[in-house]
Amino acid sequence: MKYKTLFFLIIPFMVFSQADFSQAENLFLQEKFLAAKPIFLNFLLGNPNNLKTLEYLGDIEGHSKSWEKAISYYEKLKILKPTEANYYYKYGGALGMKAKESNKFKALSMIGEVESSFKKAILLNPKHIEARWALIELYLQLPGIVGGSERKAQKYATELLKISAVDAYLSKGHIAEYFNRYKEAEQNYQKAIEISGSKNSYQKLSNLYKNKLKQPQKAKEIMDAYSKKG
Repeated sequence: MKYKTLFFLIIPFMVFSQADFSQAENLFLQEKFLAAKPIFLNFLLGNPNNLKTLEYLGDIEGHSKSWEKAISYYEKLKILKPTEANYYYKYGGALGMKAKESNKFKALSMIGEVESSFKKAILLNPKHIEARWALIELYLQLPGIVGGSERKAQKYATELLKISAVDAYLSKGHIAEYFNRYKEAEQNYQKAIEISGSKNSYQKLSNLYKNKLKQPQKAKEIMDAYSKKG
């Protein structure tokens, strides 16, 4: 009888906890992060290894640029489930942002782990698009003396051709634009438009005309063309 009573006491608590999680998740999806955070934290007290809660909290801290806290959540996720590519990707991203805001000497000590985290994500999920984009940006931003290289960036852009052609051409356009090869960037963005017709593709080409080629009218025509697609 004692165990039966205990069972009926536990069930409402479990239902209440799940209701809390659902409420917090709905708030998160509405981007009401400050409202979702305390509910997630309360839920985590009774469910310290809940993967989704830890990930949401990491994302919330990342959104508020609290990189140290975000890193701690993603690091725990890697330990709890070391086969999940996204945890390494998010960990590498948060670590990279922390490095960007640190002094040069501290930042340099983090670069290797940032790079290896993105590579680990690709190893676990060979079709991981975002990790390749992250490596492309990393190799563009890093000075050559510490590993920056257009050749390395192009390698991952070329890999994207087998996974997502639109991402491949957008990334190749981005690389060309970074090195002021605007005609090449234009051609790649046009290919991305031909393949996908996505707003992002049109926006990249429009921004190139507006910001780099100083052709605001051409930039407007590009976005007008997108709007007319209906």
